[in-house]
Amino acid sequence: MPTNAGRIDVHCHSMTPAYRTAIQNLGAIIRTPEWSPQLALAFQDRHGIAAGIYSLSVPGTHHGDDAKARALARRVNEESAEFVAKNPKRFGVYATLPIPDMEGACAEARHALDVMKLDGVGLLASYDGVYLGQPMFDPLFELLNERSTVVLIHPNNHPTTVNVKKGISPGIGNFLIEFLFDTTRSALNLMFTGALDRFPRIRFILAHAGGTLPYTSWRLADIIYRQMTVPPWDTQYPSPFMQRYAGKVTPKLVFSQLRRFWYETALAAGPSTYGSLKEIADPARIVFGSDWPYCPTEMCGDMIAALANDTMLDAKARAAIERANALTLFPRFA
Repeated sequence: MPTNAGRIDVHCHSMTPAYRTAIQNLGAIIRTPEWSPQLALAFQDRHGIAAGIYSLSVPGTHHGDDAKARALARRVNEESAEFVAKNPKRFGVYATLPIPDMEGACAEARHALDVMKLDGVGLLASYDGVYLGQPMFDPLFELLNERSTVVLIHPNNHPTTVNVKKGISPGIGNFLIEFLFDTTRSALNLMFTGALDRFPRIRFILAHAGGTLPYTSWRLADIIYRQMTVPPWDTQYPSPFMQRYAGKVTPKLVFSQLRRFWYETALAAGPSTYGSLKEIADPARIVFGSDWPYCPTEMCGDMIAALANDTMLDAKARAAIERANALTLFPRFA
């Protein structure tokens, strides 16, 4: 496939040897799909994907021990850099970090971005129930902001959703719907904690079209404007966002915050999704994602077909989503 054509997949996952071994050693039931650079190339060729930027999925590299997490993150990033170096026009990678060890995360981010020259950073939307935007992430975000880093935000299993006795039906896997809420909570937390304003150079990509943000955006904007600006809610729910914009909160302001995110299309194609997404996203910040190999190749074909058949998209808009927009984030694939 020529490297100057084809889709750019900003949300796909790797399973490097060190990561696979670490997951298997946990003894938990965690998916470890088959993966290799050869399988990745075959997948990309089958679906007209010129380049894929790969990241780790849940649960990441920190499994309770800081030292082991640092070593695992470094090894996974090294293995990732190795497969990218062998085929740099087809592969990219987001660095993995040993969060919640923030000192280790900052050290690994510096090494991955400044020394290894990886393409960005992959973060989970929450870590042990703590969402991105909380003060503990500030040192890392300062570092990422200085480098104008591309950050893919991927959902995690929130502690409140993994107890089948207290949670929803055990027949409803977290990946079915709960992942969408995790991403939504993280995005709102970034907004309400003021992180979007304090770290404006970080390019945050929200997985799966921002979770439920597109569909709920009108509700969010109107409640924030009409209700959270007046007593008793104005003092009952304080936040850096509401304090910063005191007296200036409008639906337009809320929507302008939502337009600062990038949104990718993995498992989020078709008019029922795009109809909402186009109302909140900057059209230049919608990019293609597949979620392969956790999302089987047949489903990736379904997503591509849904984009192709979406009557809300003309050929120019579709081409922008599938390739052109991503080149703003990853110009080395031009």
